[in-house]
Amino acid sequence: MKDNKTLRHTGVPYYSQWGSPEWVRPIVEDDADPCDDPAWQRSGFIEREHYRFWAQRLCGLTCLESALDFWGIGHAPRAALLDEALRHEVYRMREDGGVDGLIYRPFATWAEQAFGLQVDVLPEATLEEIAARIDSATMAIISVSPEIRRPHEPNSQRGGHLILLHGRDPDGVWFHNPSGVAPYQSDVYMPFATVARFYAGRGLTLTRPANRQVAR
Repeated sequence: MKDNKTLRHTGVPYYSQWGSPEWVRPIVEDDADPCDDPAWQRSGFIEREHYRFWAQRLCGLTCLESALDFWGIGHAPRAALLDEALRHEVYRMREDGGVDGLIYRPFATWAEQAFGLQVDVLPEATLEEIAARIDSATMAIISVSPEIRRPHEPNSQRGGHLILLHGRDPDGVWFHNPSGVAPYQSDVYMPFATVARFYAGRGLTLTRPANRQVAR
């Protein structure tokens, strides 16, 4: 399905899943210590190991923060959001020390209860179908490979990372990538055909409460 309209939310705040956007490149490309970033505590983390473990996994919560702040919906700092998400089983710790998550349906239930959002889970949808759902009150989070930060290079996987779609036109989408490297970090425009190389075929939409307008 192809939508012939152009709709783009402007002014959606961009956040890196680490402390500072400019630190993404050294962290993901040069294996820099995330705690060398002077702003590593910006999101409310206190313990270094806790931050090192979780920051690389919080792409989904970072996307949520961008949407909530754009719509003027109050929320706790990211570290406290993580605590709430864990309580609602949005992330689940594995016996091997790893993490399963962000898990869509628990996330949807939590986001609806905590922030009044309408969240539609789309476990099987084309990129064009999800993009067509973006409207004046709706954005989308989709699963892509983190390799989308280097779209001109070959990718080895699909999925494993989340980005926030905040606009679309007949040929592509605009998005924020919480682990992106400039120029593919914030307000990125990319054709459907390019994004599709990285897209895992699933995502969800976030719709703001009907009685809330974005302040301008």
